[in-house]
Amino acid sequence: TQKILFFTTGWLIVLMPFLFWWNTWFGRHLSDQQLTEYLHDDKKPRHIQHALIQVGDRMSHGDAAVKQWYPDLIRLANDPVEEVRNTDAWVMGQDTSGAGFHDALLKMLADSSPMVRGNAALSLVRFGDATGRPQILALLQPAQLTAPVNAHVVDADRPGTAIHQGGLLAKLTTSGASVPIEIRSPIPGRIRSVSQPGANLAAGSEVAVVDPATEQVWEALRALYLVGQIDDLTAIRPYERDLPDIPDHVRQQALETEKAIRTRAGS
Repeated sequence: TQKILFFTTGWLIVLMPFLFWWNTWFGRHLSDQQLTEYLHDDKKPRHIQHALIQVGDRMSHGDAAVKQWYPDLIRLANDPVEEVRNTDAWVMGQDTSGAGFHDALLKMLADSSPMVRGNAALSLVRFGDATGRPQILALLQPAQLTAPVNAHVVDADRPGTAIHQGGLLAKLTTSGASVPIEIRSPIPGRIRSVSQPGANLAAGSEVAVVDPATEQVWEALRALYLVGQIDDLTAIRPYERDLPDIPDHVRQQALETEKAIRTRAGS
């Protein structure tokens, strides 16, 4: 059955491994008392992230003592800081027995951040829940940024440049405005295109397109290996192409994902 498939292949999903590079920042061991303090340090979101990363690591190693902080994980699903919610969504996927985690993740599918929505959807796959499939598919799509008003481009990054989530893509000015409008990337990835300085843009016109980061695409493809449907192949196939900008492991995963989907569909 599909449920058995979820659990027998669940080990394939290691949610958003690019989050683990945060261990180079948040690797300092925290005592239990420090974890409690950090999880409630609303003035320093990085302290909360530090604690979340370490709780998640202990969860992944089956440390039952971390259950004392599970109510905090549910509380932080509504934290005002996007990076905290993003990390929290990943952490809750480390223990599918956590009381309240499933419901909290379902609510996070409606988060204002595409990265939080994506992380919540990927974590739900660990619960055998494919409700977040549309959000997983969205992780494969480029981010398209438009001008909020008629504006003039005064500064911009270069196409082909890697950019982190929240990175500055362009600055726009409008007549009579003293402060420029900043256009920032909602996802990590690489700039496919961006309007260059001197360009005049109409409201609603395209400012930039950002292709999703390799790690993000790979995780989405691995999740779709388990929950993808025939209709998803249109989004998957572009990553099967033998092109320099598609790493071999991503291309191979895309091919395996299509094969798994076709097998489930009996086609």
